[in-house]
Amino acid sequence: MKAQPGKNVDLDVDQLIAKLQDATKGMRDPVVTEMTLHERDPFKVLIATLLSLRTRDEQTRDASIRLFALAETPESMLELSPEIIEKAIFPVGFYRVKARRILEVCEQLIQRFSGKVPPDLDTLLSLPGVGRKTANLVLTRGFNLLGICVDTHVHRISNRLGYVLSKHPDDTEKVLRKILPLKYWIIYNDLLVAYGQNICTPISPWCSKCVVADQCMQLGVAKHR
Repeated sequence: MKAQPGKNVDLDVDQLIAKLQDATKGMRDPVVTEMTLHERDPFKVLIATLLSLRTRDEQTRDASIRLFALAETPESMLELSPEIIEKAIFPVGFYRVKARRILEVCEQLIQRFSGKVPPDLDTLLSLPGVGRKTANLVLTRGFNLLGICVDTHVHRISNRLGYVLSKHPDDTEKVLRKILPLKYWIIYNDLLVAYGQNICTPISPWCSKCVVADQCMQLGVAKHR
């Protein structure tokens, strides 16, 4: 299946976003967004996002706090052993692999970019373990630059709505870059992650509570509440 706009591509995006903004006001922000509400630190965003892969927000939040209490820069991070980092970030998923990956990234940042995180998508993608989700989140939350971060929630909900037709998050991002208005690129991830964690859940979503049910095609929803 070729990734493309879905049958619901003409939905009222302004109305959709407005409803989601109202609905998510009482919900907790995604952990990386929460970190940047008062201070934008691209390095912390990068490391926290690497920690978040296949890990619940609560674990990512706690692990990030413990790790950044030990080191807040690439230089200070390299003073830590893999074992110390492992202990700090446990029990995030694949914590041993992530500890070594963090050190690899820090080495690259120092060797190639004088310890600074580059504000460029393609350059970020050249760093060890950095995929499109991570790179886009660093751009949007670390630098406040345009990007569309597509994680499992954004991918799932965009397809359920019928807004896109795609099999993979990277393909969803490519389609969204063509059809989603620029003014919503940065906030789209925040809204859909919060909504996906609380209402539009992976299994048996709360369609009866959904504020955008009238705009949703419910594609792929076999059972709902």
